[in-house]
Amino acid sequence: MQANMVTAINNALELGMRENEDVILLGEDIAKDGGVFRVTEGLLDKFGEERVIDTPLAESGIIGTSIGMAIAGLHPVPEIQFAGFMFLSFSQLVNHAARYRSRSRSNYPVPMVVRTPVSGGVKTLEHHSESPEVYYSHMGGLIVVEPSNPYDAKGLMLKALHMQDPVIFLEPTKLYRLTKLDIPEDSYEVPIGKANIIGTGDDLSVITYGTMVPIAKSVIEKRKLNADIIDLRTINPFDEEAILESARKTGRVVILHEASLTFGPGAEIAARIAEKAVFDLKAPIVRVASNSLPYPFPGYEKYHIPNELKLSQAIDRVLTA
Repeated sequence: MQANMVTAINNALELGMRENEDVILLGEDIAKDGGVFRVTEGLLDKFGEERVIDTPLAESGIIGTSIGMAIAGLHPVPEIQFAGFMFLSFSQLVNHAARYRSRSRSNYPVPMVVRTPVSGGVKTLEHHSESPEVYYSHMGGLIVVEPSNPYDAKGLMLKALHMQDPVIFLEPTKLYRLTKLDIPEDSYEVPIGKANIIGTGDDLSVITYGTMVPIAKSVIEKRKLNADIIDLRTINPFDEEAILESARKTGRVVILHEASLTFGPGAEIAARIAEKAVFDLKAPIVRVASNSLPYPFPGYEKYHIPNELKLSQAIDRVLTA
């Protein structure tokens, strides 16, 4: 089937709901309207209002209710309309969803998948353009994934629906309808915690995920470089083995992400490389990320988030060091 990321996730949710009657969707405007981006469109007609539920505009209530449902044996999939609104439920996620398995000595797992659109580049306001992956990756007990293409989006969602731990499922707004791929109609899983190596080469390693993957591919192709492009797919836990193997092979590493530079995911990745593969490096690690500032008004976002020029300049730095 031909699918963009919206239709791929929709298909994954439908397959998951047909397989397991405990899977329940809930969120603001997800039922009748199919969500802001129509990711849940048509599922109300297929599964009814007891399994596809429109909620009040109350993010803390949505997540709190979902945690209770999960502990009671259901598998809720709450949608938060935009990632910036999820901060209103931060306490529920870090104090309860992330801790219940540990707190109960594994007697009460919390099987739930929290869906939310993330990242910018589409000229929306700040709370609609957040890249909050580092907040949730810092908390033990929360799994954080972010696909970069329709195939991975479907496979990661189906894998998440089979897990017994809370998954923060970040969906890059800019990539929702950017590309279409042929993906299997049947159910399949993409492993969580396993990176996707897109092409291989000895010149350098570009480590990235989400909205930055197409940028990395474009720059490497235009410059005719032989490079490893590592699409993390899972941010927490990330694929340390793949990262270290690539860093040791090429000796030159650029880390690219849309989240802020300061204390961003790239800092942790760079630290792991420095701790375990520093003597294999031929140049300092370079990070390319958004400015460590609040997200700007739409007219300024092109100066805020990484682009092809910034990545190309970073590549020059590591190749000439």
